[in-house]
Amino acid sequence: MMELLQHIAEFGLSAYSHFIIGYFILVNLFYFTMLCVSFAAIVHHLRRTQFTNHTVILQSECSTPISILAPAYNESATCIDSTNSLLKLNYPTMEVLFINDGSKDNTLEVMIKEFSLVKTQRVYIEKIPTKPVRGIYISTKKEYRNLIVIDKVNGGKADALNVGINIARYPLVCSIDADSILEDDALLKVAKPFLDDDRVIAVGGIVRIANGCVIERGRVKEIRLSKKFLPSFQVVEYFRAFLSGRMGWGAINGLLIISGAFGLFKRQVVLDCGGYKHDTVGEDMELVVRMHRFCKDNGIESKIAFVPDPVCWTEAPETLKVLGRQRNRWHRGLIDTLLIHKGMLFNPRYEVLGLVSVPYFFFIEMLGPLIEAFGYIAVIAGFIWGIINLEVFILFFIVSVVYGVMFSVGAVLLEEISFQRYPRTSDLLKLLFMGLIENFGYRQITVWWRVRAFWDYMRGVKTWGSMQRVGFGSSKPS
Repeated sequence: MMELLQHIAEFGLSAYSHFIIGYFILVNLFYFTMLCVSFAAIVHHLRRTQFTNHTVILQSECSTPISILAPAYNESATCIDSTNSLLKLNYPTMEVLFINDGSKDNTLEVMIKEFSLVKTQRVYIEKIPTKPVRGIYISTKKEYRNLIVIDKVNGGKADALNVGINIARYPLVCSIDADSILEDDALLKVAKPFLDDDRVIAVGGIVRIANGCVIERGRVKEIRLSKKFLPSFQVVEYFRAFLSGRMGWGAINGLLIISGAFGLFKRQVVLDCGGYKHDTVGEDMELVVRMHRFCKDNGIESKIAFVPDPVCWTEAPETLKVLGRQRNRWHRGLIDTLLIHKGMLFNPRYEVLGLVSVPYFFFIEMLGPLIEAFGYIAVIAGFIWGIINLEVFILFFIVSVVYGVMFSVGAVLLEEISFQRYPRTSDLLKLLFMGLIENFGYRQITVWWRVRAFWDYMRGVKTWGSMQRVGFGSSKPS
């Protein structure tokens, strides 16, 4: 009996080891394909925009007005700088809606004092159900006439965004994190696809890591890498996710994610879809998928685009503890969204979305960490027990590590060839070095965080977890 169990165990380990190698090969072939698609899309984008003067939009009567939604919770230390930064963006017609989501600190009092706010009698029309609104404020100063501050009962980020969507006056709504920084021309660039194509219902812009940059008065004055390893690893990750990921998905109209830190949407479509879901931690991805689904189900021609150069700068976690919470939350959001919309999986009705995008995110992004984690265990155990020979073990190492290095380095080179946002040679060399070494420890840690997310999801964990920030107050590189 023991010998039979041993043979079964040996067969299982061997079979799974070969499966994981085949899985890695298929996944990396797909990554390589997307890298090529992304490169072609970036080249096409650069050629189209080479002689584009985005400032023309400033004088254009065709530009669509934008409502910027900035939800905030306990942001008294940064709310003035972030609001001033938004008010100074280059765009012909816009309004800034600062939504105080029941902060427990003195965020509202700070805003009232700084911007000379007075409470209005404006009636709140609840097109999307939300927590109660306690007051709507405007400024008595002319220079802040396009600022609206909303005070509401705490209900979370999604609920705050829904309040902003209800109150917004303009056809396009831009969601942005309160602790993010937009470049001056970001709105001009992210709005252009709406002018070029009536089918566009949402556009995402690239998000970059601000850690290490020189920042003054809500503006990035000098782009540098952080001296710390953890934020630098994340720079490479963001290159892979945005330049060799979302750029490619956008090119085939299969984009399922627009970062919650920076996205532009047609307000009416968001209203028709029912706004952001408040009972998921992945409200940004879930809304994008629901918008896709709504348009397909109702026969509406639609497109969700990605533009690689309207830049939003955000602060990345600088400790493993905070980063682990972030990645855990991201993966729980992914699981929740895919299970909510599981009816799209392999459904030809949704075309590229149902046949390519959703299967990819289901079997590679969602289940990938589980498969990879058990793969490490199976291959190492099989090699130690003599079930797997040296050649198979070396093949596993090459597929899992060397290919990972290739795509990380490829994403860095794609950034350097196309946008060259890091002018210092030392920073570029450091990024290439990060792309090499992240596969030896860092990648495995992120796999563990995402595996842990399955357990937390099954336990019903819905919290975001504490996301402590260092802040943009210092202009010195870190």
